[in-house]
Amino acid sequence: MSDGTRHTEPLDVHLLAVRDSKDGREVLLSRRAGDVYASGYWHLPSGHLDGPFEDIVTALVREAREETGLVVDPADVCAAVTVHHRAPAGSARIGVFFEVRRWVGTPEVMEPVCDAMRWFSFDALPEPMVAYCRAGLDAYRAGATVAVHFQEPGDPVGYDPTVDRLRLVPAAGADERQPGPEVRAFAERAIGRIAEWSDASWARDISQVWRVTGAGGGVWFVKVHQNAKFHARETAALRGWVPGLGGAGPRLVAADPALLAVVVTAVEGRPLHGAVLAGAEERAVFRSLGVLAARIHASPLPPSPPAVAPVTRADRYAKVDRHLEAARPHLAPGDEQHVRAVVERAVVLKPLPLAVTHGDFLIRNILRAADGSLRVVDFERSEPQPVVRDLVRLLDHFDGREDLCRAFFGGYGQRFTVLEQAHLATEAVLDAVSGIGYGIAHGDPELVERGRRTLARSRAGTLCPAPTPPAGGNTS
Repeated sequence: MSDGTRHTEPLDVHLLAVRDSKDGREVLLSRRAGDVYASGYWHLPSGHLDGPFEDIVTALVREAREETGLVVDPADVCAAVTVHHRAPAGSARIGVFFEVRRWVGTPEVMEPVCDAMRWFSFDALPEPMVAYCRAGLDAYRAGATVAVHFQEPGDPVGYDPTVDRLRLVPAAGADERQPGPEVRAFAERAIGRIAEWSDASWARDISQVWRVTGAGGGVWFVKVHQNAKFHARETAALRGWVPGLGGAGPRLVAADPALLAVVVTAVEGRPLHGAVLAGAEERAVFRSLGVLAARIHASPLPPSPPAVAPVTRADRYAKVDRHLEAARPHLAPGDEQHVRAVVERAVVLKPLPLAVTHGDFLIRNILRAADGSLRVVDFERSEPQPVVRDLVRLLDHFDGREDLCRAFFGGYGQRFTVLEQAHLATEAVLDAVSGIGYGIAHGDPELVERGRRTLARSRAGTLCPAPTPPAGGNTS
């Protein structure tokens, strides 16, 4: 029960003037000065309503003009977040933060109780900063619409990450791609309070990956796996062979098998997926890709790798029947007969030795750093398999590009044997059929077209690069 006292908190309005720069998003801050509360601390331009008849948007426009000289059209004022704040001394207030991205004029110090005004990157906010202001900024960056920031007696006026009272209030009907409260709590236990969650998922319903920015500016990734098998594979790789790549992969920060969630460090670089490369630069990238693949495949197997049962004739037929069932309506005439013929030839092949594999060695999982070196991410399909498995989804890049094939294998250090070629051709065809069925069912048109190209090249006999026979010529 309450004690009967009614709340009479004052109402503040805060200007989040935001602009884009080469360093990312920036926000306008002013520094308080003189004989005022929080002198010397950075704060957002803000103020109170001017009497009972001024609405909050009108007040924001007026405060922007009076404190910064910026002229803001009320139509350009967007609601950001509302913060219920209590100061260490016990007084409470409600702050309404508004985002503005368009204005007329150049910001300058107009308020006599301020002595500086500057643009700051959201990833490099200044110190000292009023804790109340920082709470509003962090709630805004986290995408919250309402937050509570009740400080305790003795808390500092300025922001201190070790004394952080911000509590975000979830919105009803929040975006399904936002993490649930348990995942948020797990991530914050691992890396501290998170100021911003950004959806970094692949464009599929089952993909759940977020890029998160900590309150102190660090960057991590949080991933929730679609099943326990993928979670176990990725954590095993991150704990096992990935550290041996010497910085070419992320570091596992925390894992929760109950939530199927992991937190990993961010990896430097831009995805190769969609990158425009040509000539010598493109060949250099594929040579580096071969070097990276060789490093992965040379990683030591786990001390007790899981037993892999031999693939029987019945297994092969059951697998191809399952894939064809989903893909059949979308295959070209003759494709099904070709796939069955490939599988028929494969059932008599000798098995290949096992090695560490990435399992989804695609361009979209490769990053290129500023110095040209490559990084690899996404290990949920990693497990001991023949090394040809990691070439299955790269073959598409070698279509009509013998130069890229030579560059890759030049970096890899060796060509595949005839036996490896035969296994690669079989796995590529099965992967193509599986990809067509999966892509149709899950709305992935790129996967469908890649599968169709692979089947066409397989039928034309141009799917795999020519092998270099080993000494003696015995490849069976």
